[in-house]
Amino acid sequence: MIGFRSIGMALGLLVASLLTASAAETGDWQEVLAKARGQTVYFNAWAGDTQTNDFIDWVGREAENRYGVSLRHVKLKDTAEAVTRVVAEKAAGREEGGSVDLIWINGPNFLTMKKQGLLFGPFASHLPNWRFVDIADKPSNLVDFTIPVDGYESPWRMAQLVFVFHSARTPLPSLPKSMKEMLGWATEHPGRLTHPDVRNFLGATFLKQALYELADDPKLLQTPATEETFATVTAPFWAWYDKLKPLLWQGGNEFPNTGPAQKQLLSDNEIDIAISFNPSEAAVSIQNGTLPDTARVYVLDGGTIGNTSFVAIPFNAAHKEGAMVVANLLLEPEIQARAQDPMTMGNFTVLDLDKLDAAQRQLFERPADAVGLPTNAELGTALLEPDPSWMTRLVAEWQMRYVR
Repeated sequence: MIGFRSIGMALGLLVASLLTASAAETGDWQEVLAKARGQTVYFNAWAGDTQTNDFIDWVGREAENRYGVSLRHVKLKDTAEAVTRVVAEKAAGREEGGSVDLIWINGPNFLTMKKQGLLFGPFASHLPNWRFVDIADKPSNLVDFTIPVDGYESPWRMAQLVFVFHSARTPLPSLPKSMKEMLGWATEHPGRLTHPDVRNFLGATFLKQALYELADDPKLLQTPATEETFATVTAPFWAWYDKLKPLLWQGGNEFPNTGPAQKQLLSDNEIDIAISFNPSEAAVSIQNGTLPDTARVYVLDGGTIGNTSFVAIPFNAAHKEGAMVVANLLLEPEIQARAQDPMTMGNFTVLDLDKLDAAQRQLFERPADAVGLPTNAELGTALLEPDPSWMTRLVAEWQMRYVR
């Protein structure tokens, strides 16, 4: 049996071979630094989370201080906003001087841009800090929602679906440990469960997690959905959701727009379980006072969906060099360690800590006062994301069935 490490090493070699051919395109790094100085990078990134926004602001100050690169956070509600802009610019013949320099991107949006030739690169392995990236034990650094990255994206943080709860109000043993059990739990506790709107990625991920567990053959989710497989694989899911929906908060007729909105419902004692893609959600929320110090996270017994967050550069970006400098900065060990600190974001690193020196590794030690922060062992198995076509179809079908 081929393990994740072998797959990662093989993909790493493949990516390395592909990237060698593009050396002329990205140029010498010192030349990149020289050209980047004075540039302003328009970083189009989701802005629904205060901690992430603050982190991006801090990275911007570091980019300015270290490299003379200004960073402007173009705050998005949905990454598709930036993708649509790049698509429109290409249609209009704007091959240079585009309005988007860097995008926080994943999954279907990456697939769209890759298929349509809207990305600059390959560039990722030319970043000096690429040498620290874990390409052996974190295969999601090389495969984005089953789509090979091929150097057109650079990783910057890991995420995994977790469930947030109030341990003083609902002890862990009383909570469901699978999506099947969640239906029984919701029956006993009507109105105490919900998920974000499915147009939000967290809402869509809730659906995917359920699909993963309820599908007779979840391996099919690693291949593009077809009319036949979609109907067959999703049938148990729809039967499950039809029973669950009336048991949800507000009778399943309303949904919080975002993850933070759902967390507020948990804080207000309107629901008992919230979902997050940040394993440090409880620890961070305790630190910033949005949840009590009894908040905790847990994962389901069969594992939960995990993925890597990436940044990419559009083909017509006006400031490609500056964008590469920012992508490289996001891979700096001290920047990664700050991102993992619950005081900032609490996002787990994309780096291989064995590649760091002792002083750098020490930066990643869990703070003694990090209440609510899980260990790697407690997070269990991270399931690979399904092919993007499943999420697209699942959300569309959900809206057709349940939106009036």
